[in-house]
Amino acid sequence: MLRSLDIRDMLLIDRLSLGFAPGLNVLTGETGAGKSILLDCLGFVLGWRGRAELVRTGASQGDVTAVFDLPAAHPARAVLAEAGIELDDDELILRRVNAQDGRKTGWVNDRRVSGEVLRQLSDTLVELHGQHDDRGLLNPRGHRGMLDAFAALDLGPVRAAWTARREAARALEAAEAALEAARAEEEFLRHAVAELDKLSPEAGEEAALDTARRRMQAAERIRSDVARALQMLGGDGAEAAMVDAGRWLEGAAASAEGRLDEPLAALSRALVELGAAHRGVEDALAEMEFDPAALEATEERLFALRALARKHNVLADDLSGLAGELRGRLERIDRGAEGIEALRGAARAAEAAYAEAAGQLTEARQAAAGRLDQAVMRELAPLRMERAVFETRVTPAEPGPEGADTVAFVVATNPGAPAGPLDKIASGGELSRFLLALKVCLARGNDALVMIFDEIDRGVGGPTADAVGRRLKALATGAQVLVVTHSPQVAALGDLHFQVAKSVEDGATRSVVRPLDDAERVSEIARMLSGDRITGAATEAARALLAG
Repeated sequence: MLRSLDIRDMLLIDRLSLGFAPGLNVLTGETGAGKSILLDCLGFVLGWRGRAELVRTGASQGDVTAVFDLPAAHPARAVLAEAGIELDDDELILRRVNAQDGRKTGWVNDRRVSGEVLRQLSDTLVELHGQHDDRGLLNPRGHRGMLDAFAALDLGPVRAAWTARREAARALEAAEAALEAARAEEEFLRHAVAELDKLSPEAGEEAALDTARRRMQAAERIRSDVARALQMLGGDGAEAAMVDAGRWLEGAAASAEGRLDEPLAALSRALVELGAAHRGVEDALAEMEFDPAALEATEERLFALRALARKHNVLADDLSGLAGELRGRLERIDRGAEGIEALRGAARAAEAAYAEAAGQLTEARQAAAGRLDQAVMRELAPLRMERAVFETRVTPAEPGPEGADTVAFVVATNPGAPAGPLDKIASGGELSRFLLALKVCLARGNDALVMIFDEIDRGVGGPTADAVGRRLKALATGAQVLVVTHSPQVAALGDLHFQVAKSVEDGATRSVVRPLDDAERVSEIARMLSGDRITGAATEAARALLAG
């Protein structure tokens, strides 16, 4: 519910604070008094695109503040949550400022927001209806949603089927693209796998080959030196000399009185160590034996591994894993046709499931369209349009998450006349009554929106105006309706009555809006009945209208 509206320096309004009430709120006043200014200001704070120049002449900026009461389940709360705005209570405060240079700034509960957030909120807060309204019932883009809401249709199954259909189609498309790309590289894959299989690399093989190669290269460089050392240690070399030296010393030891005992012992030990050295060098030389062909084979294998690793831009140790990966890609190509066929079957099944769900929704919409047409026709009769025709057309459309239908409300003002869109066929007064009848049918059970009717009673009077007023009164039961009206019959049914007047002060024109008490309502309705010269008969007629 719209609780209050505060306007500062906008158009012809310098300062204005209005409090609204549940039920039917009516605004009346002479033509040109500025009733539309209130709607312009409300539309501005809600982010609607409207008049470009709104700031009052001479003011640096204008601003509008609207306060709404939001019950716990109000749909505006979802918009607020999406925008990251939390409410501490049920009060929603929208404020928007228009600078003289045209810049506009908006706030929601003191949190700065974009105009788009305000517009999203407005879709859940306010519904405007009038002869030139392109946001409400005259907008064909919203007719399908209105029919669905009227029939309380559950779109969940169709949306789920659409999602499944889309995902199945995407999976098939991705698989086909992957298979096509894989087939484009099939020749390369088969060559690469054959090359890898021929080499048959193993993890850790490069390091082992490199170590063996280094060992054989080192052995080749030092083997001749080791062989010469072995020759010097054995045969006629050091060992023979030491043995000869020992025999000579032993022959002289008997006459040396023990002076040769220690040298003989040392020489004996040296012979033992020399023997150990000889055996060690001999063993080392044996280990250094290698086949040059083995070195060549080792190097060829090592170089082949490294070349293949560079070719595939991987480490040599990863070649064996790469071979498995490439074989897997080949296997997927080989069995790709089978997988594609399975995905095609899933896509066909998802398409069929969607078609069935969309078809059921179409049938439900067609049945609901008939009920809506009957309901609207019943409402048109009291509005003196019993010969008019209202039709809800459900026609095929491109499939989507909300079915495969287009819904349009078309009318004919007389039987046999060609039917067409609401705003193209009906005159001003007829259009107003069509809109009212349609809104009465669509709004039942929906009190979340503040409904605003801008001169929807234009061109009607007498019993028809009374019928319009009573339907507006019915719409306002348990809800909130704001009506800008020139009809005394409608004004008399209001729960709260505002008068819009224009005044000139110090050469400046201003619009003034004020709530009327009971006596003032009698005078205003009498003026609406008789004009500027209020007669006694008009006053009595006004009292009669207010008495109901």
